[in-house]
Amino acid sequence: MSPHVAIVTDSTAYLPPPAVEHHGIVTVPLTVVLGDQALEEGTEISARSLAAALQKRCPVTTSRPSPEVFAETYRRCAAEGASGIVSLHLSAELSGTYDAAVLAAKDAPVPVRVVDTGMVAMALGFCALAAAETAESGGTLDEAVAAAEKRAAGTAAYFYVDTLDFLRRGGRIGAAQALLGSALAVKPLLQLDGGRIEMLEKVRTASKAIARLEELAVDCAGAGGVDIAVHHLAAPERAAALAERLRERVPGLAELHVSEVGAVIGAHTGPGLLGAVVSPH
Repeated sequence: MSPHVAIVTDSTAYLPPPAVEHHGIVTVPLTVVLGDQALEEGTEISARSLAAALQKRCPVTTSRPSPEVFAETYRRCAAEGASGIVSLHLSAELSGTYDAAVLAAKDAPVPVRVVDTGMVAMALGFCALAAAETAESGGTLDEAVAAAEKRAAGTAAYFYVDTLDFLRRGGRIGAAQALLGSALAVKPLLQLDGGRIEMLEKVRTASKAIARLEELAVDCAGAGGVDIAVHHLAAPERAAALAERLRERVPGLAELHVSEVGAVIGAHTGPGLLGAVVSPH
């Protein structure tokens, strides 16, 4: 086995399966707790099942992978020939996943660089792809980390949700913001800012909010080389329509991914989520 830098991320990156396979990226699953069942994201619970549970108001929570799961992952990567590992994870402001990976990295058999990307969904996924491409071209551990961090610094993520109630329940947005949105019957636009989910704008109707989401993505994309991901939960028509409009309006578009978010993010946003991730090269 020739030595190489392995890339590890977590299941909230929502990378396209062909990309994961092509680059050999290792994905560690988070857990969704549905009633009294603990289910691994991506293998044991689908986004569709999660959306149905939320619509029935079933109690849903999420939990990070344990340090032991990360430790086993790092040992396996080393056994398969990795001389070093870059472990890239969703924002530490949103989950304890990063902390669990840091604990496991201390006793790993090869050097592990754990990175809090401050991102989630394909905003995290694009960081993992940048690190993988750098490693594949012969880049060192530090160079792969730098590529991921550079990608994170330039990436923007905007989200529309039908209601802030799910984010409030999970503690991912302030109760005051959530209650204000409900009282005014507005449709919220959110963004990732400093690793946190923050209110960006409040719009009166869903159609106007989605139109504004499109404008934000187009403005952020500019005219240079850029990758875009459109995410949704139980809103495939909305996502397809937004993706088509962005394809027409962004001249420097390289890759365009459309995907449903998994159960972990879906548990905190609720059905109707529509998101746009813009990541310049």
